[in-house]
Amino acid sequence: MANYTKGIAGIWEEEHLVLKAAAKTRDSGYKKFEAISAYPVHGMEEACGIKRSWIPYVTFAAGTTGLILGLLLTWWTSAVNWAINVGGKPFFSLPAFIPIMFELTILFAALCSVGALFYACKIPRIDPPSIDPDLTSHKFAIFIPHNDIGYDEAKIEKMFKEHGAVEVKRTEY
Repeated sequence: MANYTKGIAGIWEEEHLVLKAAAKTRDSGYKKFEAISAYPVHGMEEACGIKRSWIPYVTFAAGTTGLILGLLLTWWTSAVNWAINVGGKPFFSLPAFIPIMFELTILFAALCSVGALFYACKIPRIDPPSIDPDLTSHKFAIFIPHNDIGYDEAKIEKMFKEHGAVEVKRTEY
């Protein structure tokens, strides 16, 4: 069994209520909580205090690496390793190399972005916990792990109920 933490989750049926609850959870000092939704909810990042992702920087670096490697590959193969004069063109003809450079830029950027996303989300997870099956369609949740600062089940349950949670569940992972 995977190493998941126990905690408490509040479940909501309306977006605007879970947004207010997420902001209140952040304002209450919790740092490790997660908002769970079947689709992106506008304003959830701000409500949870989520910082800008580092994945675009990985994408840029990988794309730049792909561009440089594409240039080096085409230069080396046409001007150094297999220098053949074709129709009097120069050995290093940049316009002819642009499609290969473009393709390697996109390839490196895309593959590294997906790899970084998997790393950031800790995917794949074996046997992930399921709080409520309806979270994949029309319900929303906020989960606070037991090892978060100021964790108190009674206080959290009261806070969730005050902010419109239709159900509060405890997880034992």
